[in-house]
Amino acid sequence: MTTLKILPLGDSALVCEAGTSPTSANLATQRRVWHVATLARDWPDVREVVPGMNNLTLLFDPIATDIEVLSERLRDAWQTQPAAGEVGRDIEIPVQYGGKHGPDLADVAKHARLQPKTVVQRHTAPEYIVYFLGFQPGFAYLGGLDDSIAAPRRAEPRLSVPAGSVGIGGNQTGIYPLKSPGGWQIIGHATSALFDPAATPPALLAPGDRVRFTIASLDL
Repeated sequence: MTTLKILPLGDSALVCEAGTSPTSANLATQRRVWHVATLARDWPDVREVVPGMNNLTLLFDPIATDIEVLSERLRDAWQTQPAAGEVGRDIEIPVQYGGKHGPDLADVAKHARLQPKTVVQRHTAPEYIVYFLGFQPGFAYLGGLDDSIAAPRRAEPRLSVPAGSVGIGGNQTGIYPLKSPGGWQIIGHATSALFDPAATPPALLAPGDRVRFTIASLDL
């Protein structure tokens, strides 16, 4: 089990770091993060719980809360065993790969020394796990990318990435729910809406969900 480091974030929040790199996807640690987050949401004076990549942030009432007591409670919770069994749902997301939908597919293939079609095959092969949501509403950081198609972010980020763009950034893949600037390598476009403020819940994906990409179209 990884060790837990607890640090103050101002006078009304604590950040719990799991002792591993925040950019390194670690499913066993992430499951423990989800477990502690579930417990902490029921604690008195805790206002908000925000799971991150191998870390957890708790926002609390600074007047009513004893930070040392809360820190000890976090350490105790970290030592408890997460419930057995899988959490989350199985979700399939069709993707239009290449062409105008995936302008960086050729660059990813060149970096990996593979054919573009092979990159797509390897991108659709795994079952991905939603580690956490961040960056923008509904943006899911997915663990499980085949290392052979991992690719560095673009040297020059785009000023505008269309909503639904499927990208690779380092050893992770994800989907832009909203139009925004971004530096991930765009290889396709998801046909599913990732974020709808009028829906309940507004985000399609949640931590613990299992995602599979399928080929809706292929333009090489």
